[in-house]
Amino acid sequence: MHLLQSLRRLSDVVNQVAIVTCVACVLFMLGISFTAFLYKLATGSTLSWTYSLARLFLPWIGFLSMTISLRYGEHVAMTLLVRSLPRALLKVAAGLCLAVIALFALMLVWYGWVFFEGASQVYMVSDQIQISGKVTAIVVPISGVIILLHLVQGFDLLEHFIDDETVIEELIDANDMEERS
Repeated sequence: MHLLQSLRRLSDVVNQVAIVTCVACVLFMLGISFTAFLYKLATGSTLSWTYSLARLFLPWIGFLSMTISLRYGEHVAMTLLVRSLPRALLKVAAGLCLAVIALFALMLVWYGWVFFEGASQVYMVSDQIQISGKVTAIVVPISGVIILLHLVQGFDLLEHFIDDETVIEELIDANDMEERS
């Protein structure tokens, strides 16, 4: 049990690092774009490297934000199906959901690592700036590992389904009581 608690704390720390990394990537993108905007205003010409450099942050933002949203239970869900299930099947559906997430994460790690190893292209941001494709490819297996780590949170990743259902049932009951009064 101590190992599970340690892994859960590690999951929380990794999630905070992912949040900071995403924010930094967004700020770098905005900074690069703002630099290009100011340069265009000041000189009337454009910098050739700003767009190419800024878009290299997109895979990092996309993949890491996926892990963050999973950690907070904000992933896509089939809410209507979940809400129509009896309580006993709800746990089975939640378990299946976690298994599918684990399978997806394993595929991200496995195929993402193959993708990373095979990434031999070099992005020509400008004549002076060349960035290896490995810089963007590594985020695929990293996000898979983070998702696998977040799975130690268990049903807490899916907790909002149960809470939403309870809140909705309470609202329906409250509305029924008001109509009867």
